[in-house]
Amino acid sequence: MASIALIAVVVIATALTLWKVGQRKLEAARDFPPDGAFVNVDGHPVHYVELGTGPDLVLLHGASGNTRDFTFDLAGKLAKSYRVIIFDRPGLGHTPPLKRSGVTIVDQANLLSKAAQQLGAQAPIVAGQSFGGAVAMAWAVNHPDRISAVVSLAGATYPWEGELDAFNARLAHSIKGPIIARLISAWASADYVADSIEGVFVPQSAPSGYGAHIGVPMILNPNSLIANAQQRHDLRPQVEALHSKYSGLDLPVEIVHGDADITVGLYVHSTRMVDDIKGANLVVLPGVGHMPQHVSHPEVIAAIDRAAVRAGLR
Repeated sequence: MASIALIAVVVIATALTLWKVGQRKLEAARDFPPDGAFVNVDGHPVHYVELGTGPDLVLLHGASGNTRDFTFDLAGKLAKSYRVIIFDRPGLGHTPPLKRSGVTIVDQANLLSKAAQQLGAQAPIVAGQSFGGAVAMAWAVNHPDRISAVVSLAGATYPWEGELDAFNARLAHSIKGPIIARLISAWASADYVADSIEGVFVPQSAPSGYGAHIGVPMILNPNSLIANAQQRHDLRPQVEALHSKYSGLDLPVEIVHGDADITVGLYVHSTRMVDDIKGANLVVLPGVGHMPQHVSHPEVIAAIDRAAVRAGLR
């Protein structure tokens, strides 16, 4: 009897979890539909938002993000001077994953550089935050003819020491991952989500309304959770292979990084780039954490403007 009761509990819990996952997906579709358009790259749809006119500027969001990270506030300011194109990276937001696993920053740079070209942005400035900074550097290294300048915003661009995140390893696992992702999607509380968002902004706080704007139900989609975990788990060996090629870059590189960033350390990821890339310019933000695109608009916009001038676009 005990075993039958246990089976019944498991069945009911599983059914309830899957129902809640389905409700979360319905909420995402209802409240956060695509707010841009799609461009088809070799049969793969890429979601983008376009604003403004001027020199072409591509914005690449970080881990767990989507176009809404930039449309919250920064993109509107940049659109006064630039044609801003914001992409959902593959597997996140409304861009489907390229494949179940093994998606690299080089794969992402290939996809998004082609998408930019199809939109008429032949050689844009590419600004990437956090994980997006790694993709921006892969874009510059592998497609120097498709980019005019790089702006790294707290970019994760060099290998780091220490153990890899065990949580992302489990979530990226082919068997455990789908189970864990559905449990998170179904049962993550509002307080858990709010605390997670605040943790990314430390020592600053998330701007009022950011959590509501970013599209949490999209982020908690199981497929997005898995894609994000796989990309984060596999990043270190990819930047290990990439960073040795930075010295060969011949384009303007601007870097903005807070010295209080505990997510992507300034001294591991940005000060080294100044030594490796001739002419790279680093702006250190005292007391600023991992989200300068929200808390340091003047410095970020100034870095993009310098990149445009140095690239001969303004």
